[in-house]
Amino acid sequence: MFTDSHCHLTFPELVDTLPQIRQAMVQAQVDRALCICTTLEEFDDVHGLATTFDNFWASVGVHPDNEGVTEPTLDDLLTRGRLPRVVAVGETGLDYYRIGQRTHADMHWQRERFRTHIRAARQLQKPLVIHTRSASADTLAILREEGEDGSVGAAGGVFHCFTESQDVAKQALDMGFYISFSGILTFKTAQDLRDVASWIPLDRLLIETDSPYLAPMPYRGKTNNPSYVPYVAKQLAAVRSCSVEEIGEATSQNFSMLFKGVAK
Repeated sequence: MFTDSHCHLTFPELVDTLPQIRQAMVQAQVDRALCICTTLEEFDDVHGLATTFDNFWASVGVHPDNEGVTEPTLDDLLTRGRLPRVVAVGETGLDYYRIGQRTHADMHWQRERFRTHIRAARQLQKPLVIHTRSASADTLAILREEGEDGSVGAAGGVFHCFTESQDVAKQALDMGFYISFSGILTFKTAQDLRDVASWIPLDRLLIETDSPYLAPMPYRGKTNNPSYVPYVAKQLAAVRSCSVEEIGEATSQNFSMLFKGVAK
């Protein structure tokens, strides 16, 4: 019934408990998950999950916040992006949250990395998994500059773990992107985000855990895993005055529509 559109099952907090996680997913009716790559160094492990388990898929990308790792070339992303069961490029985007004493100009490397991912996604015709934090204006501007405006030839994709305003959501939707919500939606302090979630068209919604981070209530502060994604669906159902089954079905259909080649 449910699909976790974004999780990190190769991270140390989860990798040793994968059999238990998969059993918990079955019990929670979580049928599928997209395993997200954040460095080229971890790609083989992420891809290995997707080739080992028929309800896992993989992305290829280098997270904008990762420094001191192999910088991806266009060819790096294209080569890996063409492998079986790789259905997305990312996560990628911009993150100025930890800019510290650096200036906007100092973050040029991050913007160039983002452009490389966008160009790879467009060539592969596979969707982007977008991470944006404290950088939404630049994120949207670069997407437009690179042709990601919803026109023919655009890769499209999803703004994952969405925490931005309704205006940012509207711009992303107008550019053809989906919006994904995580366990943050269940936090007591997230009423503004719940207001945004109530407004997003049902056919453009996804749900995720971003495991091992951001466990939803009532597990906040604990290690997250894909079996908790129904709690996000439950919160979405509450703010939209519909059933959790409707959210599960719609977001799973949306996942299949966005990530082509993913079995239902």
